[in-house]
Amino acid sequence: MSRVDLEAVRKRFGALDVIHGVDLAIEDGSFCVFVGPSGCGKSTLLRMIAGLESVSGGTIRIGSRPVNDVEPAARGIGMVFQSYALYPHMTVRGNMGFGLRATGTSRAETERRLQRAAGILQLDSLLDRKPAQLSGGQRQRVAIGRAIMREPEVFLFDEPLSNLDAELRVQMRVEIAGLHRRLGNTMIYVTHDQTEAMTLADRIVVLRGGRVEQTGAPLELYDDPATAFVAGFIGSPRMNFLRGTAEPGGGVAFAGTRATVPWRSGPPAPGTPVQVGIRPEHLRDDGPVRLAVTVEVAEQLGGVSYLYGTTPGAERLVVERRGLAAARAGETVTVGLEPRDLRVFDGEGRRLR
Repeated sequence: MSRVDLEAVRKRFGALDVIHGVDLAIEDGSFCVFVGPSGCGKSTLLRMIAGLESVSGGTIRIGSRPVNDVEPAARGIGMVFQSYALYPHMTVRGNMGFGLRATGTSRAETERRLQRAAGILQLDSLLDRKPAQLSGGQRQRVAIGRAIMREPEVFLFDEPLSNLDAELRVQMRVEIAGLHRRLGNTMIYVTHDQTEAMTLADRIVVLRGGRVEQTGAPLELYDDPATAFVAGFIGSPRMNFLRGTAEPGGGVAFAGTRATVPWRSGPPAPGTPVQVGIRPEHLRDDGPVRLAVTVEVAEQLGGVSYLYGTTPGAERLVVERRGLAAARAGETVTVGLEPRDLRVFDGEGRRLR
C-alpha cells in the first residue's frame, strides 16, 4: 500500500491548459473519489497518475517515489476502466491471468493469485465461462479481479459503473466498498455521480475546470461547502439557491421573507447581494422562518416525496417531505426553516460564514 502525492501538477494539450497546478495528498489506505462535471479534468488527472498521460508540470509520487517518467507497468498500480475490455475468446480464467502470463509470471504464482482474486470477488464458479456468458456486473468483477491479480499498491477506477443499470450500480458500489475494507489498498475512483462519491469515499476531491474546488469527508462537503458550486453539486436533489440581500443586524432578506443568520466571522455589509442556499430536507412544516411555495409538480417516491415549485419571486425551489406529499400542482404551501440551516454565498459563489 502507498500514499499518492500530487505537487503542483499541470497538464497542457498544445496551448490549452486543462489541469492547473493541482496539489493533493492521498493517504495510504484511503478511498479517494475525484468527482465533478464532464470536462472538469478528473479522468485526465487519474490517467496522469496511471502514466497514461504525460505530466506537463509538477510531480506525482506513489509512496516516496517520483513516477513522472516511470512506465505505467512499473508504477505499482492496477486500473479498472469504464469499459470491461475483456477478450471475448478467453474464459474468465484466461482474462484474469493474461497480464501475468504476458510478463512471465510462473504458472504456479499466476494460479495462486487467480484463486485469491476469484475468492475475494466470488468468481470461483465462473472461471471457465466466457464474457458472453456473464452479466454486466460479473464482467466488471472480472475486470476488477484482473487488477487485483497485479497485487498493486494503488487501485485506480475510471467510472467503472457507468455502463451498468441502476440496480447493478448499487450492488457494485457495495461490492467495491467491501473490497476496499478487505484489501486496505489506497483506491482512487473517478465518477461524475455524486451519489457514488458520497457512498464510497472517505475523502472526496471536487474538481471544476481543472482545479480543486474543495476536498474533505463526504458529510463535511455536504454540510459545510466552501463554494456554491460544491453546495450545488454534492447532494441530490441539489441545494436550492435563492437571490438575497444582506440587511442590518446580520439579517438576510430573500424570497419574500427574512432570517437572522448566525455568522461566525461577521455579516456582509447591508445591501450586499448574496445567494441563499437551503437543502430540500431543511424545508419543513415548522420553523421560525416561513416561506410560501407554489407547487408545480409533486413527485411521490413512497418513503419520501419531493415538491417542485416556485417562490413569490418565481425562483425554483424543491421541498423534501417524508411519506406521501398531500400537496397538488397549483397549490400554495407554506414551509418553515431554521436560520442555522442556511448557507450564504457572495456574488462569486464563495461561502460567507
